[in-house]
Amino acid sequence: MNLKGLSGGLYTPLSPDQIETIHDASLTIIESIGLTYESGLDATIEMLEDAGATIDRNQARVIFPRKLVLEQVAKAPEQVILCSRDEKNDLDLSRHQVYLGTGGAAIQILDPGSNNARPTTLNDLYQLGRLVDALDNIHFFLRPCIPTDIPEKAYDANVFYACLKATAKHVMAGVNDEKGFFTVLDLASMVAGGLEKLKAHPFISIITSFAISPLKLCTQSTLIMQECVRNQIPVALSSAPMAGSTSPLTMAGTLAQLHAEQLAGITICQLTNPGAPILYGGIPGMSNLRTMGYLGGAVECGMMNAAIHQLAHHIGLPNYNSSGLTDSKIPDTQAGWEKAMTTLLVAMAGSNYVHHAAGMLESMLTVAYEQFVIDDEIIGMCCKVLKGITVDTERLALEVIDTVGPGGNFITADHTMDHLHTEYFRGNGVTDQQGRDKWSEDGSPDARKRACDIVRKILAEKERSYIDPKVDQTIRKKYDILL
Repeated sequence: MNLKGLSGGLYTPLSPDQIETIHDASLTIIESIGLTYESGLDATIEMLEDAGATIDRNQARVIFPRKLVLEQVAKAPEQVILCSRDEKNDLDLSRHQVYLGTGGAAIQILDPGSNNARPTTLNDLYQLGRLVDALDNIHFFLRPCIPTDIPEKAYDANVFYACLKATAKHVMAGVNDEKGFFTVLDLASMVAGGLEKLKAHPFISIITSFAISPLKLCTQSTLIMQECVRNQIPVALSSAPMAGSTSPLTMAGTLAQLHAEQLAGITICQLTNPGAPILYGGIPGMSNLRTMGYLGGAVECGMMNAAIHQLAHHIGLPNYNSSGLTDSKIPDTQAGWEKAMTTLLVAMAGSNYVHHAAGMLESMLTVAYEQFVIDDEIIGMCCKVLKGITVDTERLALEVIDTVGPGGNFITADHTMDHLHTEYFRGNGVTDQQGRDKWSEDGSPDARKRACDIVRKILAEKERSYIDPKVDQTIRKKYDILL
């Protein structure tokens, strides 16, 4: 059952008037309050000034005229296609088409069945890529963890190498600096067979956290963002304010500030290279004002992330955002309901590229192998909702009802066999649907135990490298590959 790229747009937390009100408020923010910026952005600031922005260098403040912003936003493409290498998992990010996958930068991981977190390694990243490659309902692989066992200077090449070796699905990650971006660009070009082939069929994309909320441009991430768009590599413009700490406590205020940050980022990108492929990357979150930490599993996160798609769609851009976070420390019941609620909301809203939807625990600090399997099931169920109910002559089954007749049964009908594997969501095996006797006979496993068994089975299979052996040798001669 194909459950990717289905159309959402079923859940709209904002009315059309509310969308327009927030959009107008955001334009007011950047043309009256503006954004500040870190040092080291001289060329970017000069570019903005030449385009008509007002710059106060003493206060490090950029004022974005409304007319300039709207002109640049109009240049951004409405459709961005993020490719896979097997062409079975290409992502057509347009309209309300929905794709959900991994994400994050966790530094801890739970081994299957364990409640004790340990530091994440490069091999964990690779094995998680292999796992995701085998899970049909996880649509892309955004680096979910940071390898803590390798030197920082080797990070960019090794992260992308491990991901590209493990899966043919689309790969996204961040890079440390501009040098790291060009390293990744070179490595991916080798895998693609040349830079032009990579640009024509981009199977990698980059995240840049260009905005430090509230309303501040990050030098390093902004420069990386500009290099991405200069080289036609799709880039997600990530900004992630937390309501109550780095944005107003109210949802409307957080959305207005975040939308203003996104408008500023889009303007910079389109001035740098008009028409460059970008993803509106608003990720609204909430702060726990009791602990000053992050509240990942709050239902309001699902509501605000659903609203983000509406705001992105309003200005004609595909969006990147978030679901599937939880404050739970292990794959338990709390993790299940928090993940299911937020993922269902953003899927029904029509969010195009939803990261964090698989694997995450403890508000992005931790991942667990078996959680990816459980979340694959949750994502599949949410996407089944988008598939809806097909009503046609075949599925109304009037002839079958007539043939079976009153008092009969449909178990042996050909019609039942014809639709057995397509009408209902079957899952990956983690959901228990057998009787109590058989369940008891199998040792009374809970969902986590079943997910652990699936993980072990997948990872025990023969490894397959998605990098050609000759290309692999070339990459290893040029870069310090540690996997």
